[in-house]
Amino acid sequence: RRVREAVVSTQSTGNVNQYDIVLDVLVVNQTPDTLQNLTLELATLGDLKLVDKPSPITLAGNDFCNTKAQVKVASTETGIIFGNIVYDVTGVSGDRSCVVLNDIHIDIMDYIVPGHCTDAEFRKMWAEFEWENKVAIQTNVTDMTAYLAHLLQCTNMACLTPTQALSGDCGFLAANLYAKSVFGEDALANVSVEQDATSGVLSGHIRIRAKSQGMALSLGDKITMSQKKEQGA
Repeated sequence: RRVREAVVSTQSTGNVNQYDIVLDVLVVNQTPDTLQNLTLELATLGDLKLVDKPSPITLAGNDFCNTKAQVKVASTETGIIFGNIVYDVTGVSGDRSCVVLNDIHIDIMDYIVPGHCTDAEFRKMWAEFEWENKVAIQTNVTDMTAYLAHLLQCTNMACLTPTQALSGDCGFLAANLYAKSVFGEDALANVSVEQDATSGVLSGHIRIRAKSQGMALSLGDKITMSQKKEQGA
């Protein structure tokens, strides 16, 4: 993620370590002037918490440095990290200069893994979970089994419906999916797909249920983005 202007160039990388994200930001001074009190300022949206605040640094002309910040992730709710780099130029008076960094969006797939539960446990959780997100199926794929495989891949969910129950050529497919986050959150999904006998186009819905609103919305957004990307390909 890069931001360039006449004075400062930055590039950041994020290393995910289960519950933590370590941001390593390379800052390059592209002028012969010394930059004083150069500070990486971060803010978060969602269930994220900035653990440590980087200390101000002084950067000599045409020099570079790395500064790090640690962000703790508490749930699979969609999270965004905002950032600025502010600094003073030696010998120049007035307001502090500011470089706005590109937003960093947290990928919930880093925290979701396929899970397994019994039919009874699935039905119990389905009845108890109050948050539901319904996503319409919009795809160029015309094979229902292939679409299900694509769905499992983009959501990191496991299919609980036996393979033999998905076989056959009846023009309809229904399956139950399950995943669990590293934070102990459960996510359920029911897929209902129908194929038009004439055009072969798939239609239907994916109903996602979760205990938290963030989990249900995040998974729904992931499916929607995946469908848009696949249609644009």
